[in-house]
Amino acid sequence: MLFERPDAGDKAVLLHVELHGQDNPDQDEFAELARSAQIDVVQVASAKRSTPHPRWFVGSGKVDDLKALLQWADASLILINHDLSPGQQRNLEQALNCRMITRTELILTIFAERARSHEGQLQVELAQLKHAQTRLVRGWTHLDRQKGGIGMRGAGEKQIELDQRMLSARVKATEQKLQDVARRRRQNRRSRNRQGTPTVSLVGYTNAGKSTLFNAITQAEVFAKDLLFATLDPTTRKIEVPGAGNVVMTDTVGFVSALPHALVEAFKATLEEVVHSDLLLHVVDGSDPLREDRIEQVQAVLDGIGAAEVPTLIIVNKVDLMDAEQRALLDNTALVSALTGQGVTQLLDSIGTALGVVAPHQVVLSAKDGKNRAWLYQSGAVLDETLLTDGSVKLTVQADDKLLGQMRQRQVHVETTH
Repeated sequence: MLFERPDAGDKAVLLHVELHGQDNPDQDEFAELARSAQIDVVQVASAKRSTPHPRWFVGSGKVDDLKALLQWADASLILINHDLSPGQQRNLEQALNCRMITRTELILTIFAERARSHEGQLQVELAQLKHAQTRLVRGWTHLDRQKGGIGMRGAGEKQIELDQRMLSARVKATEQKLQDVARRRRQNRRSRNRQGTPTVSLVGYTNAGKSTLFNAITQAEVFAKDLLFATLDPTTRKIEVPGAGNVVMTDTVGFVSALPHALVEAFKATLEEVVHSDLLLHVVDGSDPLREDRIEQVQAVLDGIGAAEVPTLIIVNKVDLMDAEQRALLDNTALVSALTGQGVTQLLDSIGTALGVVAPHQVVLSAKDGKNRAWLYQSGAVLDETLLTDGSVKLTVQADDKLLGQMRQRQVHVETTH
């Protein structure tokens, strides 16, 4: 990481600033982010301002209050639920003699800790590098010029300029690696499209239970825990959906309000899977009192990445934590409990319906036509097979218009439809 990570168990004061007339980040969510980063929040301070102070973001009186609170609580960090300018961050650290961690830096800390795959680590590295490019002024307050030229005479580049150049080179190299990742993903998508395999992506607010639901549906063992951003590395599995055959399902990173732009950009290759999905399962924590707000915030991110037009099915999870009155209000919504398995079978039926399941067709292939038989099985379209007396096989297949067109191209004759 390009800035020092806080250690697990570090004591911190959480500072929440309400800016008048602005959409302020949620204080409880920020406390959960701190818990996910294993930081011990010992005190919470709040402030209200019409506009940020140009020097410290908060007023001078609040700076004095924070200084006393840090000493009283024996804390070494301040977590601020906003992003600061480099100058504001440097000025606060100097005035308080402690580290300031902004909202973006806290999220980057969690991402750096959780990324396990090569792709995930590349994405986090790119987000860190882009963030670091804006913060170099914090590390170089002297801005002394180095000696340059033959014989080291005269003024050369400033140290900050050298660092900016090195960071730019690393950003370019990391972006190139991620472009290679994106290229491989596109190739995989084209392969799935040729096979006619539908794709479904789980999306939703962080900690809504996406990974637990993914495990319940696919029998995978993706890391799932009651923490924000427990899942960073996208996982893909093939599942069998009644009436639809094989379907590829992907578990994706969760969203939060005011998700840093650098993270959205860095995770572009992953988020492309969402954009190109045939169906999105928008998983909502039914026990969250702010679930309607969470739905809007996730939709805003989906709109921002170009996924607004992808068909979406709202899935209310954690129904086991809801009372009968809460459930009654959601009669027309898919209700599940990923933890207990309640509603998962019905959810699979809903996925098949949402994917536009069509009536099955019957196809008769000669005994010699093993190539088309294998292709139909590979496409996940075969529902049933019967061996006829002359050695030919009768297949019952689930085929949409796209697959029917491919069958015509391969001269596979559709005998009857149900």
